[in-house]
Amino acid sequence: MAMKSVESMDQTAAQLQSARKELGTIVFGQEHVIDLALITILAGGHGLIVGAPGLAKTKLAATLGTVLGLSEKRIQFTPDLMPADILGSEILDEDDKGKRAFRFVPGPIFTQLLMADEINRASPRTQSALLQAMQEHHITVAGQRHDLPEPFHVLATQNPIEQEGTYPLPEAQLDRFLMQIDITYPDLEAERRMLFATTGNEEAAPKQVMDVATLMNAQRLTREVPVGEQVTTAILNVVRAARPGETSAGYINEAVSWGPSPRAAQSLMLCTKARALLQGRLSPSVEDVIALLEPVLKHRMALNFAARADGITIPTIVAKLAQTLA
Repeated sequence: MAMKSVESMDQTAAQLQSARKELGTIVFGQEHVIDLALITILAGGHGLIVGAPGLAKTKLAATLGTVLGLSEKRIQFTPDLMPADILGSEILDEDDKGKRAFRFVPGPIFTQLLMADEINRASPRTQSALLQAMQEHHITVAGQRHDLPEPFHVLATQNPIEQEGTYPLPEAQLDRFLMQIDITYPDLEAERRMLFATTGNEEAAPKQVMDVATLMNAQRLTREVPVGEQVTTAILNVVRAARPGETSAGYINEAVSWGPSPRAAQSLMLCTKARALLQGRLSPSVEDVIALLEPVLKHRMALNFAARADGITIPTIVAKLAQTLA
């Protein structure tokens, strides 16, 4: 690797650590979640954040936008939300001379960081409109193509404890998300700090640490991070081992109805590169693969009925897969 690239990576890693530290002053006790969110954006992908109410899912997205210098908008998904409410629509305008013409009014999706709150509450039609835009980075309204801003990232949230009146995302559409990021309750000390920081007269406001140009440079550098043969082999082996019918592992063939696609291997490769850069390393290791295996694979696998009846979970299966790499 050229000396200039090494210096650029060191500088970018330092900026990312500053961003990570700033995020930690606003979102308490969620260092692992902050790391995964930064990795998602560094890798140029979208994240699905799953957690109970009140665990700062929305606050995380808003703070990320401020710290990274991205324009940020939020959509609260509801059953009556229509695709036009997200994408935008054409309206009929009339000028002073009485001439009429259609004008496109952009929807909230025209932003650099979109918070899609409780995405599973919207109808499948509305979900697919967003997910298609996530994949293609442009939308089409009345036959006209409209490109989305660069960079463009979606952080969608799901509430795992209220499923009445929701429309679960189809498995094929879940694959559009680079990672599923699970948020759990903070520990005692973090919750104590949160109480004092958020119940006084003044609440800390996040500061901007990076700008769009710096972030896009970091995304470019992420793709330039070299990956050794050992890590590449580990990624291919573990993803292929998770597919029933392609593996000799009995627990996969007996419990898993379908496994991760090649997109999972691509996602795992990008995420290991991003994690290495975030931690100031010049190349990823097998430990990066193990650390990122669950958030990358969890939403890309499904158990059969017998396995669910026996109480087997996807994290249990992924943990067994990770042991083959250790």
